Amino acid sequence: MSKLTDVPKRILIGRALRSDRLGETLLPKRIALPVFASDPLSSVAYAPGEVLLVLSIAGVSAYHFSPWIAVAVVVLMFTVVASYRQNVHAYPSGGGDYEVATTNLGPKAGLTVASALLVDYVLTVAVSISSGIENLGSAIPFVVEHKVFCAIAVILLLTLMNLRGVKESGTLFAIPTYVFVAGVFIMIVWGAFRGLVLDDTMRAPTADYEIKPEHQGLAGFALVFLLLRAFSSGCAALTGVEAISNGVPAFRKPKSKNAGTTLALMGLLAVTMFCGIIALAAATNVRMAENPAVDLIHNGVAVGADYVQNPVISQVAEAVFGKGSFLFIVLAAATALVLFLAANTAYNGFPLLGSILAQDRYLPRQLHTRGDRLAFSNGIVLLAGAAMLLVWIYGADSTRLIQLYIVGVFVSFTLSQIGMVRHWNRHLATERDQAKRRHMIRSRAINTFGAFFTGLVLVVVLATKFTHGAWVALLGMCIFYATMTAIRKHYDRVSEEIAAPEDPEEAPSDDIVRPSRVHSVVLISKIHRPTLRALAYAKLLRSDSLEALSVNVDPAETKALREEWERRGIDVPLKVLDSPYREITRPVIEYVKSLRKESPRDAVSVIIPEYVVGHWYEHLLHNQSALRLKGRLLFTPGVMVTSVPYQLQSSEAAKRRARKRQEWNAPGAVRRGPAQTDRAKESSPST
Repeated sequence: MSKLTDVPKRILIGRALRSDRLGETLLPKRIALPVFASDPLSSVAYAPGEVLLVLSIAGVSAYHFSPWIAVAVVVLMFTVVASYRQNVHAYPSGGGDYEVATTNLGPKAGLTVASALLVDYVLTVAVSISSGIENLGSAIPFVVEHKVFCAIAVILLLTLMNLRGVKESGTLFAIPTYVFVAGVFIMIVWGAFRGLVLDDTMRAPTADYEIKPEHQGLAGFALVFLLLRAFSSGCAALTGVEAISNGVPAFRKPKSKNAGTTLALMGLLAVTMFCGIIALAAATNVRMAENPAVDLIHNGVAVGADYVQNPVISQVAEAVFGKGSFLFIVLAAATALVLFLAANTAYNGFPLLGSILAQDRYLPRQLHTRGDRLAFSNGIVLLAGAAMLLVWIYGADSTRLIQLYIVGVFVSFTLSQIGMVRHWNRHLATERDQAKRRHMIRSRAINTFGAFFTGLVLVVVLATKFTHGAWVALLGMCIFYATMTAIRKHYDRVSEEIAAPEDPEEAPSDDIVRPSRVHSVVLISKIHRPTLRALAYAKLLRSDSLEALSVNVDPAETKALREEWERRGIDVPLKVLDSPYREITRPVIEYVKSLRKESPRDAVSVIIPEYVVGHWYEHLLHNQSALRLKGRLLFTPGVMVTSVPYQLQSSEAAKRRARKRQEWNAPGAVRRGPAQTDRAKESSPST
């Protein structure tokens, strides 16, 4: 890589790290919590509001169901967390839901889970960033006016931070995440103290508003359906829970134990904050509506289109701390920032899952390669590109994007927990130790309960959100599934085709039979140093026949070539092909094929002299005909193509520049290993 591109890369991403420093990038629990759990922790900023928005369809009277919905979400959260604690111990390789489903339910189920998770990770970035931009836009008008631009800029910033390596990004993200968690807990404790001890009256800014119900007097099935929909919306608090089970390899040892502890801590923090905000929202009389311009009534009049509906957490903070107070501002800033950082869960989960899928040959193998900073750089870039595309298509509108959300995560939840039930059934069939059997039976009960709950939520989500955008998520899952299936079939087909047979006699004749003769053909356009070097190399091969081949596209140049060839007395026959249509590639291909046709058991070696240049723009000026010829000749059976390089002065200058930068870790050095200096070679003992 040239210095022109190498220097900016090092400034933005940092110096490359050796492979033996991978252990230094592993995460302790204090960093792993904000890295992997920022999504479920930050979801308390909008999940309570989603519950109230759905309940508002039936009016304020339905708000008294919110505590019971919160209890149901808490039960589900603890069930899922308990189940995933089993996952990280049973499957510590980082496959998470994908590995559980593949092992216990088969490859198709595993691929379905992988497709759902990949879609969910992309949506996590798009939804979190868009939501954060909207929160920030309430204070900075410029952000609202340029939502898409700002959202894409934030995605690019997060991408650069993650390309620097997971540990560095985790350290940067830890502070705002912990500030947010601390701020919410202070708000809950202070609000409870004011209400229960001081007996203060705390009122949200919307406490005096009324809600115009869209449907009055709901009862029976309609009411149950509404509550289920509210419950499914509240389950947004569970998004990202699976990231820890997918990211076990990123933890420090003991990996499974640390991952399980982090998972339990994340669940405890999330449900406490969720329940606390729901309780304070009820105590401060927060009012939310799906269509506030029409359904929110103040002093007998609809608030109108100019009304900006603040999130529940913002209204509660204003009631508890007071508008404009220091703690209110700190919590508001931390909330907006942590919503940005919630996308980091996907930045760690998507590349890890992509690496595992690539290892299983469902995705391109490049996704399994670590970059210079020991992060899965290709997966990070792919995630960023997909998220930016979604943000651009949906105009960074979180309300529209969130309709696509949750589907993927509950598909993976359900299949994973069904897989864990089968996992325990399989082990119970062979286990004879009673203590272990009791543990397995208890774990199976937890997974069964979780499978039922998550399956119910999945059905409700599909029923209530399909026409509002959930179909897009399902379409994305189908596209991922079909693409990964096709990639796996391709890799399997290639592996089968190139596999070495156990019995040499079964191999195709072209692979094991020595050619009768080898015809070497040197392609030339004029006589110069690269041509003479290629001819000298061809003579060293001692082929059965050797000839130089040129194409006549300009009679004057061809005549001059023949005359100089004779004048120099070059002892290699020169054959000139006529090309009335001034083509170069086709006459050469046809001639080589004719040689093969005349002697099918012979091999043809085509030798092409090429320039080696030192600048990227020089590639546009040289070797274009050679590239086209090589591309066509590679598809011709029995033809071997050899490039004979000739280094121009610009390439030598590039080598000198590279030596000056030798103290830098060059791009790709992590994959190649450290270079040995000349001094080291001289001092090393000879073998």
